[in-house]
Amino acid sequence: MKVHRELGSGFLEAVYDEALMKEFTNSNIPFKSQVKLNVFYEGEQLKKYYKADFICYDKIILEIKSVSQIPIVFFSQLKNYLTATKKELGMLINFGQPSLVYKRILNTKN
Repeated sequence: MKVHRELGSGFLEAVYDEALMKEFTNSNIPFKSQVKLNVFYEGEQLKKYYKADFICYDKIILEIKSVSQIPIVFFSQLKNYLTATKKELGMLINFGQPSLVYKRILNTKN
C-alpha cells in the first residue's frame, strides 16, 4: 500500500489516518472517516457507541492500527463493528510492522 511505502512503520495511527484520507481522495475512493456506529440492545439505542476509522464505498469498514503485533481483541472489535452495522466486510490494517499486515474479516452473522 502506498501509504506504508511512503511513511514506513511506527507512526501514530492519526498520521496514517490523515495520509489514508489524502490517498482515498486522490484515488476517488468514496469514504467516511471516524464514523459513529450506534449499538442497540433490545431495540433501543445505547448511549455508548463504536467509532470506525473508515467506511469505504459505504460497505467496507477499515480499522487501522499501528502496533507491533495484532492482538485478538482488535479482531473482536472489528467483528463487533460489522455486527453493529450489518456490513459484510471489514479490513484490519496494521501499519506498525516493517511489512504492512492486513486481515480481511467477514461478517457471518448476517
